[in-house]
Amino acid sequence: MQWADVLATRSSRMKASEIRELLKLLDQPDIISFAGGIPDPALFPAEAFRDGFAAALEGGAAAGALQYSVSEGYRPLRDWLARHMTAIGVPCGAENILITSGSQQALDYLGKLMLSPGDTALVTWPTYLGALGAFNAYEPRYDRLDPKGNRPADDIAAAARDAGGRVKFAYLSADFANPTGETLDLTGREALLDLAGALDCAVIEDGAYQALRFDGTPVPPILALDIARTGSIEAARTIYCGSFSKTLAPGLRVGWVCAAKEVIGRLVLMKQAADLHSSTVNQIVTHRVAEALFDSHTATLRATYGARRDHMLAALAREMPEGVRWQRPEGGMFVWLTLPQGMDGATLLARSLETERVAFVPGRAFFADGSNANSLRLSFSCASEAMIDEGIGRLGRLIRAEMGKAAA
Repeated sequence: MQWADVLATRSSRMKASEIRELLKLLDQPDIISFAGGIPDPALFPAEAFRDGFAAALEGGAAAGALQYSVSEGYRPLRDWLARHMTAIGVPCGAENILITSGSQQALDYLGKLMLSPGDTALVTWPTYLGALGAFNAYEPRYDRLDPKGNRPADDIAAAARDAGGRVKFAYLSADFANPTGETLDLTGREALLDLAGALDCAVIEDGAYQALRFDGTPVPPILALDIARTGSIEAARTIYCGSFSKTLAPGLRVGWVCAAKEVIGRLVLMKQAADLHSSTVNQIVTHRVAEALFDSHTATLRATYGARRDHMLAALAREMPEGVRWQRPEGGMFVWLTLPQGMDGATLLARSLETERVAFVPGRAFFADGSNANSLRLSFSCASEAMIDEGIGRLGRLIRAEMGKAAA
């Protein structure tokens, strides 16, 4: 059987995730990894989950926990999420919430719902490569999203028309973005809504890291600003994607979409066609744990990850040669490095794994056009202070050596 002959054209755009491949390195004990943007498993509220599963499967409760459920999601969890979204500035009800199998599934559904081949998706440069992977299957054209509004909407719309489609949405992570760690300020969020209005397109707000602010002034979600403009979530063009993966546990695969009821209704149809509903028992247990300790647990995460960020920033300042630049994230899990022009992050990774045994993610994978090879992403979430000191020291030594070769 020649499988290539029967595959859809979209399959050619589906590539293996560089991060998923790099995670395999975590099994090698001599590797110091700053690669995976994953939560520290030592911080999982494991005891609370053990108690939650025991309660969910005790006696007659097991019948409901192990049974099929509604596609929209477990109602008590959706009620909790509606209260949570309201607390961060997004007044809504359970009817505005859909439970998904992680926010990655939500991105896939949204791409499927909105993108026809040749349509344009606006994304930041760089952007979350998981979003590119989700959208790629629906054969879009990508254009650069400038959240500051410096590019005229007419130019963006004309380029989309010339490509045979139209702009369907702008996607971004507004808080502590993956991979850069950057946060879009209030002015930028308002400018983005202005741009989306001029283009008459949707905004997909990826809130995966929203709860992990270490310092600085919180900025309202884009959806909150949209509701303030339009008067209600039903009139808003913004779709918010959230996840418990970075706050409670990624293994349960529980995420959510918060949007107008019309959008939720259409996404429910996607859910019914794909997997009927997310795991019933996982939703039940996630609700119990979130209701019991979400606020206190995320406070612990912020304190721990914030200290690791500070330690990595100090190590970078100490070890990196002149010509390497980075930014100070106010939260999240990442620091983004820009290397001197001419240096390639992928080549540097190969040499690092061979000689220094330090892993990171090359930056090129996060750019829709494969540009900006002279960049890389570091994650501090699973790194101890000793790992950071040793790993950044080795990486600084390698970069200095590579710069010396280039100058010779």
